[in-house]
Amino acid sequence: MTILPREHVSGGLVHEAMVYRDEDEYLTGVVSFVRSALAADRPVLVELPAAGDELVRDALGADAARVHFGDMSQDGRNPGRIIPVLYRFADAHPDRHLAIIGESMWPTRTAHAYAAVVQHEALINLAFAGRDATLVCLYNMAELPERALTDAERTHPTLLVDGERVTSSQYTDPTAIVEGIYEQQPPPPADAEVLDFTVVAKARQAVFGWATRAGLPPERVTDLLVAVSEIGGNSIIHGPAGATLLTWSEDGWLVCEIRDKGHITDPLVGRVPPPLMTESGRGLLMVNYLCDLVQLKTGPTGTAIRLWMSLPEA
Repeated sequence: MTILPREHVSGGLVHEAMVYRDEDEYLTGVVSFVRSALAADRPVLVELPAAGDELVRDALGADAARVHFGDMSQDGRNPGRIIPVLYRFADAHPDRHLAIIGESMWPTRTAHAYAAVVQHEALINLAFAGRDATLVCLYNMAELPERALTDAERTHPTLLVDGERVTSSQYTDPTAIVEGIYEQQPPPPADAEVLDFTVVAKARQAVFGWATRAGLPPERVTDLLVAVSEIGGNSIIHGPAGATLLTWSEDGWLVCEIRDKGHITDPLVGRVPPPLMTESGRGLLMVNYLCDLVQLKTGPTGTAIRLWMSLPEA
């Protein structure tokens, strides 16, 4: 990897991974980034899990009042929600260089959510292409698996390691990463229940009974029903041969998968909000807000959208 000059951060899109190993490196890196951005009169968004948020606020002191803070443990619980959150911040500050720092890859992510974060990090490069912005993503290499550094190098054109800015020789075309994650998705279990989705009301009734018996809270059952109806309805309307619904439970999660023969060609679908005057295009965006995790797998032979809802702990 080659050290880049500081001029690299003067304009355009900068998407970097900041590697840290302890609390001191964490605070030094975040606070330095924030204060440099404030000194340059840039709007600053800090998106961290709650514990890190408190540490950074205390370290910033009075400067914290000039910073926009978000709770990544909520905003990024489903990684599919993060880009819409960043877009809202960007829309609130048009024609200005944005400074955003966040931590979406935390050590307790499940394997499914980990893959979704890698996909999200790759899509950042498409979602903000051409935008005057600096986005820095934190990686706790003391607790993350070893592969996390490789994934950071594949999804970020540059990295910040020990205070040095370096370019990644492993940076990969974002669409290739997205398609690779499609292929890594395991198939549904053999005992998954399979339903024909030609009649939305019957599918909703089946999902309602299954989710209620499993112990999903009533308000979350409603969220799941809305999500299933939205995805299934779109499949019936736009798919060439109707849709199929699969349901199963897995390690404290309820999972619904809707399959059809359509092909989604936009890798940012469900993440970039459509223009306000556009009547369609918000279905998968809404589903990302309703569900705890959403996985998409699409290609010329068809599309599968997998919806995950976390069950309350016993």
